[in-house]
Amino acid sequence: METRSQWGTRAGFIMAAVGSAIGLGNIWRFPAVAYENGGGAFFIPYLFALLTAGIPILILEFTMGHKYRGSAPLTYRKISKKSEWIGWWQVLIAFVISTYYSVIIAWAISYSVFSFNLNWGDDTESFLFNDYLNLAAPGELGGLVPGVFIPLIIVWIAVLGILFKGVKKGIEVANRIFIPALVIIFLIIVIRAVTLPGALEGLDAFFTPDFSNILNPDVWVAAYGQIFFSLSIAFAIMITYSSYLPKKSDITNNAFITGFANSGFELLCGIGVFAVLGFMATQQGVAVDEVVAGGVGLAFVVFPQIINQFPALNELFGFLFFASLVLAGLTSLISITETYVAGLVDKFKISRNKAVLYGGGLAAIISLLFATRGGLNFLDTVDYFINQFGIAFVGLVEVIVIAWFFRKLGQFKSHANDISDIRLGSWWTISLSVITPIVLGYTMYGLFKQNLLKEFPTDNGNYGNYPDSFIFSVGWIVAIAVIIVGILISFTKWKSSNSEQIENESREVK
Repeated sequence: METRSQWGTRAGFIMAAVGSAIGLGNIWRFPAVAYENGGGAFFIPYLFALLTAGIPILILEFTMGHKYRGSAPLTYRKISKKSEWIGWWQVLIAFVISTYYSVIIAWAISYSVFSFNLNWGDDTESFLFNDYLNLAAPGELGGLVPGVFIPLIIVWIAVLGILFKGVKKGIEVANRIFIPALVIIFLIIVIRAVTLPGALEGLDAFFTPDFSNILNPDVWVAAYGQIFFSLSIAFAIMITYSSYLPKKSDITNNAFITGFANSGFELLCGIGVFAVLGFMATQQGVAVDEVVAGGVGLAFVVFPQIINQFPALNELFGFLFFASLVLAGLTSLISITETYVAGLVDKFKISRNKAVLYGGGLAAIISLLFATRGGLNFLDTVDYFINQFGIAFVGLVEVIVIAWFFRKLGQFKSHANDISDIRLGSWWTISLSVITPIVLGYTMYGLFKQNLLKEFPTDNGNYGNYPDSFIFSVGWIVAIAVIIVGILISFTKWKSSNSEQIENESREVK
């Protein structure tokens, strides 16, 4: 029997877990979400969500991976044959995300180069959509965009090269370099940002609490949503990473460190982003709320505008910002890709190199769809549906299945307590069996009510005002397909040399 790969050190695992959690969403999603939901007051529901959903689910997934020593599909298979499909559902969500996430990193690489001469000019929005992406109409491909295709090749060469090296010599070494570099670069950005004229106005807008909506359920849902999406939980990553831990590992402590490190970086991002937004508002003579943005628009339209207005060292600041996006994106993409590499190795008993080549190679080929002139439309729609109806939904299913159907929380709590300094009590059990299902259930109800019932009629408008046929074929079909394909893969037989081992280990851990 082949010995399972292991992290070289505890710090290596934590770096990798933090690297997975810290991604593009920390930089361009959290600041806008916090500002729109009460500013400083948002940190109350945010902290509550972190302690009742984020860290509890992290502990759950760390424990699952550590106890069953396998990828997400293998872990769920050992819990019950009936639940293997959930593991493949999570893995396939990760696979879909990797195909377009890599393209956003490619954009960041291009913009890092553009920073040297501020090639985006004065009209940064027109440059992004017309000059750089040469955007086609929804549903049209329009051919590959060279400025996206070339850096995309670089992204996949880097990621697959690291994965070929394995867990200890590849993933761990890469994160030991990338994460400190990312933190140092972003600290430089923040220090420069807070010294700009108008920075204090931006920070005041970000931190000033607005308690008027603190009891609004949507604000609390937003807090849980941010925690859920930013910690890389519920799509196989943390289960996979924890399966490489040594048998004696402090699971609970690792989860707290990972959760608070991710939140700390999000706070740092909020300070940096709103300091420069305050500067931009001051330069334009408008209120801060008139320049607040999130997502692609913040990173590739608003930030280049801000960089143009810098009093000095514009090119350096631009390069550092986009380099931080590249590093944050790469650490997350490595972890996302590792989920299906591990799943292929476990299920089909193929070598790691073949799994990287087959799984990563297929993802790289599919990612070319998002490197076309129409790629942004496909990316925007797939990202919306796979996040809203993929990650959130599978997270709800995961918690309900583990807590209520298989009633495994007691076993997992005992396993974690046996090897951890911080002992789990009723807080953890109640969070996973009651609070998280209620919040995620409410969230999914709202999403389905808003989108399933109102997306298709053209009078109300689809997401992004895309045509009905485009929303259906690119959005809904992808979200549904990952479930169906996951079920079909779970019906395929495990490699014969693997089957008996799974059954024996499953009996031992029950």
